[in-house]
Amino acid sequence: MRSLVQRSLVQRSLKQIKQLLGVSLAALLWVAAAKAQTQDAELPVILAVGESTTAGFGVARDKSWPAQLQALLDAEGWHYRVVNHGRNGITTAMALGNLNNGLALQPRFVVIALGGNDRTMHLSREQTKANLRRMVSIYRLTDAVVFLADRGAATDGGQAESASLYAELAAEEGAVLIPSLREGLAGDAALLIADMSHPNADGYAIIAARMLALLTPYLRAEAAAQ
Repeated sequence: MRSLVQRSLVQRSLKQIKQLLGVSLAALLWVAAAKAQTQDAELPVILAVGESTTAGFGVARDKSWPAQLQALLDAEGWHYRVVNHGRNGITTAMALGNLNNGLALQPRFVVIALGGNDRTMHLSREQTKANLRRMVSIYRLTDAVVFLADRGAATDGGQAESASLYAELAAEEGAVLIPSLREGLAGDAALLIADMSHPNADGYAIIAARMLALLTPYLRAEAAAQ
């Protein structure tokens, strides 16, 4: 009888210890996650503002070009946080309405790839340029380096005469003009999903690698200035 009582006490003690260990482990994991989140939040931001190609349409979230850019930066030891403000179907007017959310991040670098949906929604060339100008100029006032993605008939559809809008705006507002995100991908079934418009994971990987190459000189300059 006494043996049974002792065994019961031991089992109860072991159960209590396991419960305490479980609670302690959960608490430690929560603290570690909160600490990592805080550290990430303190990293300088690279902000991606764009349409479905930036949002990562057609692939898992971790295969979008901003997510793959984050992985490349981490692998090379660059301590930045890539924030994806891409949204399917977004116009320049919608992106302008979301500007405060981007400014709140105080980004060091901003990649803007917009304009395709403006044509679908019948916004004029003048409206598109005015909306982009406002975004670019405000980010430039915060000392962010702004990369503005070009668009062309060959890569993004539309009329060829509209292709100079982005080059004009970049020159006027001090942005860095970069090739269309879809440069080199258009028409390549191996790099596109079934709609033959949006990249697949491999296509997004090419965009991410291209963005890293474009960013690297600026990241080095910033590191040298610190």
